[in-house]
Amino acid sequence: MELFLKGIPSFEKMAGVFSYESSEVDWCEDNYKHSENVVEYFNTMSSFVFFVVAPIMLYLLHPYAKERSLAVHLVWFMMIFVGLFSLYFHMTLSFMGQMLDELSILWVLAIGYSLWFPRRHFPSFVKDRSSFSRMVLVITVITTMSSFVKPTANAYALNCFALHILYSLYWELKSCTHQRVLRLAWASIGLWVLAISCWISDRFGCSFWQKLNFCYMHGIWHILIVVATAYGSTLIAYLDASLEIPYSLPDLQYWPRDNWALGLPYIVLKGNAKTQKRC
Repeated sequence: MELFLKGIPSFEKMAGVFSYESSEVDWCEDNYKHSENVVEYFNTMSSFVFFVVAPIMLYLLHPYAKERSLAVHLVWFMMIFVGLFSLYFHMTLSFMGQMLDELSILWVLAIGYSLWFPRRHFPSFVKDRSSFSRMVLVITVITTMSSFVKPTANAYALNCFALHILYSLYWELKSCTHQRVLRLAWASIGLWVLAISCWISDRFGCSFWQKLNFCYMHGIWHILIVVATAYGSTLIAYLDASLEIPYSLPDLQYWPRDNWALGLPYIVLKGNAKTQKRC
């Protein structure tokens, strides 16, 4: 009995994962600089951008989601949770906050892969999207559990997924001649490069930014990565719509004005199921 009890984590250890600064990760921003209750103030406040962009994207992509699958909404619904857990993590720098933040990103990626990964790139033993989704689910559950083994490596592993997404997009866009789609692709890549540069700069160039008294690169990463996700996910969704529901005649537009240089991209459907060719 005593041996069994020794194997059970104590209440103090379990509560410790929720404690302030229990995470091994500490970003460049000075701790408690603007508030006694918020460890990283700007990193916390910049997380609110998720709560602004995600509802807008849910609304803009609804016509596409209705035609393709309402599961599309799970991507941006989960992005709200990414923002919530990011806010909690940077407010406390707790171990639990770190894990919730990173694992919510992992599950957003899993949903995106399940919905949008092109059928022609499925492994040979996978016959349909349902089987592929189950495979992704199993891998994600295993990855979720293994992420507790070396938590400091999680963020680097998650960023590596972007390389596979870029590789897949390269093959999908190789024969594309639609100029608006290509512009969206370059904008998505450019935003991601800027975002990841801010993340790396904050992680490894902190001493430089401290000399400039500008330790906010991770907060800027939050803003850029949300916009990059909006651009990238819309691009991937457009390519998916062209393959999976071509009768809907998908096209790209930007909110709030289509002729503005900056805006949030979304898919408009110029056709519907009635226009689908019947054999």
